[in-house]
Amino acid sequence: MTNKYFFSAILAFILMPTSAFATVIGGSSSSGVFVLVDPIPGGYTVGENNQQSPNLFAFNEDQNIHITSTITVNIGTDPVNGDVVASHYIYFDPASSTSTTGWVDFDADIYGIITQTAELAASDFLANTGVTYLSPSLRGLEAVDSVWIDATFAYRVNIDFSANDPGDYIRVLTRRSPRADVPEPSMLGLLGLGFMGFLALRRRKQ
Repeated sequence: MTNKYFFSAILAFILMPTSAFATVIGGSSSSGVFVLVDPIPGGYTVGENNQQSPNLFAFNEDQNIHITSTITVNIGTDPVNGDVVASHYIYFDPASSTSTTGWVDFDADIYGIITQTAELAASDFLANTGVTYLSPSLRGLEAVDSVWIDATFAYRVNIDFSANDPGDYIRVLTRRSPRADVPEPSMLGLLGLGFMGFLALRRRKQ
């Protein structure tokens, strides 16, 4: 391969789109579509009727955190001191009373699901996204809502929500996310620029 074509291949790799937080890998909603908010825009807000949409939303919070104390979940298994946790937020905020069923898949198996106000507040240290979480005292699920870890696919959470104001909100904790360990695009760019500089210096010496 000539230097010209090798340089082009390296540049294409550097500019290739990638996401450092692609730990939610898919989903479905019967009332609309599934929306993965990635990247999270600046000033993004959830709660208090900010979505007003029949869609099911999700975004990734803090990833691959070594926790130092037990995190209490409402469904599943509590992560404990020494565990590595990746956190994800799922929410449904329609404009009028609406029901939806669906699912969300992750790239790692699920520890547990947090569905109640107190446990959501206690685990907010895992947010770390720049997102503003409004109406914190109204987050969580009601008696008519249900959510569960799929019996066949341990990486899938199934949902059955009925919501209006201010919506339904849950946090899902998974095991280590392999995709979250991918370097940031900016880091790939810096590595690539350094490598291209090395190639240019080598050519000049030749």
